[in-house]
Amino acid sequence: MFKVLVADSISNDGLRPLLEDDAIEVVQAKVNDVASELASFDGILVRSATTVTAELMKQMTNLKIIARAGVGVDNIDVDTATKNGIIVINAPDGNTISTTEHTFAMMAALMRHIPQANVSVKSKEWQRNLFVGTELYRKTLGIIGFGRIGSELSKRARAFGMKLYVFDPFLTKARAEKLGVLSCSLEELLGNSDIITVHTPLTKDTQGILGYDTLPKTKKGVYIINCARGGIVDEQALITYLENGHIAGAALDVFESEPPTNERLLQFDQVITTPHLGASTKEAQLNVAAQVAEEVKKFVNGQLVSSSINLPSLSKDVFDQIRPYYELARKMGTILSQCMKVPVTEISMTYAGQVSDLDTTYISRSLLAGFLAQRVDVGVNDVNAAVIAKDRGISYGERVTTDTQGYANLLSVTALGENLSFTINATHIPHFGPRVVELNGFDIDFLPEGNLLYIQHTDKPGVIGKVGNILGEHNVNIATMQVGRKAAGGEAIMMLSFDKPLSDDMMHKLSTIDDIVSMSKIEI
Repeated sequence: MFKVLVADSISNDGLRPLLEDDAIEVVQAKVNDVASELASFDGILVRSATTVTAELMKQMTNLKIIARAGVGVDNIDVDTATKNGIIVINAPDGNTISTTEHTFAMMAALMRHIPQANVSVKSKEWQRNLFVGTELYRKTLGIIGFGRIGSELSKRARAFGMKLYVFDPFLTKARAEKLGVLSCSLEELLGNSDIITVHTPLTKDTQGILGYDTLPKTKKGVYIINCARGGIVDEQALITYLENGHIAGAALDVFESEPPTNERLLQFDQVITTPHLGASTKEAQLNVAAQVAEEVKKFVNGQLVSSSINLPSLSKDVFDQIRPYYELARKMGTILSQCMKVPVTEISMTYAGQVSDLDTTYISRSLLAGFLAQRVDVGVNDVNAAVIAKDRGISYGERVTTDTQGYANLLSVTALGENLSFTINATHIPHFGPRVVELNGFDIDFLPEGNLLYIQHTDKPGVIGKVGNILGEHNVNIATMQVGRKAAGGEAIMMLSFDKPLSDDMMHKLSTIDDIVSMSKIEI
């Protein structure tokens, strides 16, 4: 009998796949109430109230699977689970429709002043002239981030006769045409949109993407919507442009701090808010519970689970064998994503030497997940990465070669985009760890971790010195520097590492150096 602890409140309808399986025993109780029995449970199912810590896993000595009835897994120590061979699953698709519909409802309510009119009528007022709204028909909707929710939103907006501008680094022209949207730069979206809505994950690249630098570039009278993550819209900047009348109104379901602490933001009549209700529908709550319950049932019956956050069903021994390459591949994918910022159509992986004797499927999935993780609006894992890539119009494959280039093992990845490609070669050396040994045909040798800066430049005397001088003048310490070139006086590269990330201001100063062709800030 497989014993599952349901530690948070979940309806029996959502748990039905588990309750109806004779091989599974379900116990619905708080962790503290079954403290003496924790070692007997094979699985645990939670929402957001229960935190699955390393200490809890230590007590649950028989634990094999952790299920989160929702998308986020911030309340689960995924690293510890992975190290102990425990599968972590979530429900990545359960709230797509609910969040999409909430976003559209917020947009319609914002444009027609519905919340304000409701308060007025209930206050026994009848002031129709105060609530003259604006139609959605023929308006331009700018969508920042075009994953599941962004694409679902576009379908509904088209039905309302709206024109669609989309900014997404991974959106290819072919997919944009197929979905009836215009793929454009962020600058174009800002300047042409009557309404702007964000649907990206919160990352270093998207934090404050609508802020002091970008909001002034929007049309006067623009409307802003955020039903994604607090922090994507800079709240203080939003206040500034609401106060001066540049922004006509905003609809916010999420905030930088929740509950929101910025009282000034809440005082604007033209700002409507909800308390993070994007996923709060009966259907969504039932869907996420049923999804993870079905996944747990598959796991118990020896089937492959499709929403694993860490790894598919691998034994600890197998994972220990592939682990060095698995972790290296994830870092290679992360570097590739930050260096290749144009839409990508194909990713190919090549293995040589010792690594090719292992099951490279999981390693390739890790690389693909690392590549996608910073650019999509869903949690990416080793199982769903291939599906997400396909949805984004990215094909991928792997092959094995005997050309090790002198290394005991060699991992190589190439990304092809529109008129651009990028290649990374790397190896893992026992007792020394992972090393990147080639970038785009340039021989180099660096540790892929921490805060990095990749510079492409012309091989001329003084370029490296100018970089060092600017950094030194601003008290920025270089931890390591690696250089590479193909021929004297031709193309060359630098890879620098720092103790902390470089500021945007520092990046701007470096970009003024003559003979620097391009730069990419990389954080691993």
